[in-house]
Amino acid sequence: MNDMREVEVVVIGAGQAGLSSAYHLRRTGFEPDRDFVVLDRSPGPGGAWQFRWPSLTYGKVHGMHSLPGMELTDADPARPSAEVIRAYFDRYERTFDLRVRRPVDVRAVREGDDGRLLVETSDGNWSTRALINATGTWDRPFWPRYPGQETFRGRQLHTAQYAGPEEFAGKRVVVVGGGASGTQHLLELAPYAAATTWVTRRPPVFREGPFDQEAGRSAVALVEERVRQGLPPRSVVSVTGLPLNDAVRQGLADGVLDRQPMFDRITPDGVEWNDGRHVSADVILWATGFRAALDHLTPLRLREPGGGIRVEGTRAVTDPRIHLVGYGPSASTIGANRAGRAAARDIRRLLAGERGEPVAA
Repeated sequence: MNDMREVEVVVIGAGQAGLSSAYHLRRTGFEPDRDFVVLDRSPGPGGAWQFRWPSLTYGKVHGMHSLPGMELTDADPARPSAEVIRAYFDRYERTFDLRVRRPVDVRAVREGDDGRLLVETSDGNWSTRALINATGTWDRPFWPRYPGQETFRGRQLHTAQYAGPEEFAGKRVVVVGGGASGTQHLLELAPYAAATTWVTRRPPVFREGPFDQEAGRSAVALVEERVRQGLPPRSVVSVTGLPLNDAVRQGLADGVLDRQPMFDRITPDGVEWNDGRHVSADVILWATGFRAALDHLTPLRLREPGGGIRVEGTRAVTDPRIHLVGYGPSASTIGANRAGRAAARDIRRLLAGERGEPVAA
């Protein structure tokens, strides 16, 4: 039985970046199923948002921008963000008839026949002329390695496994990481825990005042430059600093956000520094971020010696058929929207040029 299906474009991932790309493909004349297909690994709509912890209510979410063509309005700020955004994405997919196929695990993308790409999945194979990769980072939590880690008798978990503060009641908790998730988790679990310790590799930078468009452009430009050089992207948040809001100010005043330098080793009952200082712990929570989920693209050999994929706009420099959205400078909700539009436009031009059709400006 031949399970090969042909389309013009395959979109991998149905988070903000993938849905934005699908929307703009439709706007430029591509039809779902006939011309493009969206493959999503998750069990239902919502992208990575569907896996957020229940105590992260919609009112606590910073910088969530609506998808193109349909505003997210009248959301209850007290409702879990996972529920709000899952329902919104579901409505969006149905409104624009995007026909997302799920759960489908993309195992590899490799060279096919006649200049096409072969997309191998858990639900058969696809032959495509272009690919939009919108897989995000949720599937690749980053776990640093430290001496003695395997000897720790307590529990170690990553942000991706965080289910809420109640599970830390009466525990001595070490939170590792200076990003937004680290501070959010620390502030939330501190009232439940017996004791907390916050450690980071670099001193945290707190940002006073509003994060205006000028600051946003500067932050994106720094991330964009890394991607142009073929280096692994850092998140936009990593170069903006932590917002100094009321909750953070209170945490600083209460001593909860008392940052310690990174420990040197892990012991069976805690963590230890080279100066002999030791902190006992029942739990180590690694709020150490995520890496881009790109292993399925390995057969295409897109990675540069620096470890990243060199990208101009959304296009992989070494292969104009491949576009990465939600990667590097577009790894924010507003950036993902813009990247989806850019990728759809560039692919339309690429495919029209291959057919010898006139390409609109």
